[in-house]
Amino acid sequence: MQPVVVPPGADLPALSAAAADCRGCDLAELPGTRTVFGAGPARTWLVVVGEQPGDVEDRRGQPFVGPAGKLLDRALGEAGLDRAELYATNAVKHFGYRTGNGPRRIHQTPQARHITACRPWLAAELNVIRPSLVVVLGATAGASLLGPSFRVTRMRGRLLPGPPGSNAQLLATLHPSAVLRADPASRDEVYGGFVADLRIAAAARPAPVGGERGSPPA
Repeated sequence: MQPVVVPPGADLPALSAAAADCRGCDLAELPGTRTVFGAGPARTWLVVVGEQPGDVEDRRGQPFVGPAGKLLDRALGEAGLDRAELYATNAVKHFGYRTGNGPRRIHQTPQARHITACRPWLAAELNVIRPSLVVVLGATAGASLLGPSFRVTRMRGRLLPGPPGSNAQLLATLHPSAVLRADPASRDEVYGGFVADLRIAAAARPAPVGGERGSPPA
């Protein structure tokens, strides 16, 4: 492993290019994986932070483009949010997996060392964007921003203060993959709760000059 070096003063494209060469943890050594950096406008009020890229994201090099991303897009729309207005990223930038019987790559939850290694990249993204709200999807994203004591079940659905030095508020909710894994008998209820949390984010959208709600002016 090598020390994580974030170029000072870098914009998002420069950060993405630098992160592509990161060897800060063992996930970068897995064959057939790449750094999947965040995507979206550099000037926005809303950042969504997930756990880590999945198999589809790793193959395509973009965050939230697999099944969980499709569910997220649907929930955002129902909550009154547009994917195009937010910046989406992950707490951990590499796909972590084990191989099963055959070629299928089976997702493994990131460990604390992976979260720690990638934290400087997430901090740099937030420092460039300076959102007013960060939606935290699941335990890994919460632990990255709020520490190991974070618990989704205890903190979800309410606005929380951001990390020290940040002006952003945090809103914790489930990761969309948790909705997909829910028991079919309760999945609609779990999805409804997820949408309700995202509606809290939509209600926190800042009003720009002129009084109409929307993204802040550039």
